[in-house]
Amino acid sequence: MERSYYSKVILFGEYSMIFDATALMVPLRKFSAHWQFSDEAKSSRAVASNGSLRKFCQYLSDDAFLSQLIDINGFSRDLDHGLYLPSNVPTGYGLGSSGTLVAAVFDRYAKQRIDDLMELKKIFGLMESFFHGSSSGIDPLQCYLGKAFKISSEKGVELLDDAFLKRNIHVCLIDTRIKSNTKPLVEYFKQQRQNADYLSRFQQLYVPMVKSCIASLVAGNDEVFFASLKQLTKGQLEFLRPMITENSMDLFTADFDFHFGVKISGSGGGGYVLGFTDDVVSASKLLENRDVIWI
Repeated sequence: MERSYYSKVILFGEYSMIFDATALMVPLRKFSAHWQFSDEAKSSRAVASNGSLRKFCQYLSDDAFLSQLIDINGFSRDLDHGLYLPSNVPTGYGLGSSGTLVAAVFDRYAKQRIDDLMELKKIFGLMESFFHGSSSGIDPLQCYLGKAFKISSEKGVELLDDAFLKRNIHVCLIDTRIKSNTKPLVEYFKQQRQNADYLSRFQQLYVPMVKSCIASLVAGNDEVFFASLKQLTKGQLEFLRPMITENSMDLFTADFDFHFGVKISGSGGGGYVLGFTDDVVSASKLLENRDVIWI
């Protein structure tokens, strides 16, 4: 049976990771992709997927470095025989639709196994740049490993037990019902980084908020976590305002009488907003008119 490549959720660190700061990732097994050969050559889904994969194969072939790592001939031959990648990972929702594809291609066609996860992350970044213009490689790494992990410049990739989230803190995905376009948002952030004052404030104020959220969540320190999350929410309003949709703004600006906080998911600008709470009943009532997935 073909392996499934699960979608992912970046709990924290989607923009601060660009500064080699800590990020925290978990698999989302509700959505996945897997290889398949089409029995119906005319199936529209198979044809569309096969066509997209052919463009990606050409991109890999044109890159001198990547073409040495990937079995281009084998990939191309399988595409000629109807290979495609059926997937139910929503596109434009920050859940790793391109990450699952990159992970699947590398897993099936890499000429050699690479155990250095930071090196693998760099390779995945080059591969996923086809879709986004630039990529940290962290999404495909998550989809490839299929395990929760924390990543930092100091310690590299640290695999975590998925059960670390099964404490008192619960996470949900809140659908903005808007598809996100990653590339212009990343370009906006890159432009902001050219501003010395913005860059300094982001590194001195925003990055520590992210690190505090991650450290307290992994440690299971609820009080510190929700206090840190509240500060991070304000930080996203200051530093990443274009990434917050108007129809979710009330979740970012309201004060709640129970532990509940939100942040953007992935690049933001649509897709899902992440919600965190230790009171599922109150949170469910708050979100009763929204489409919600509990992780």
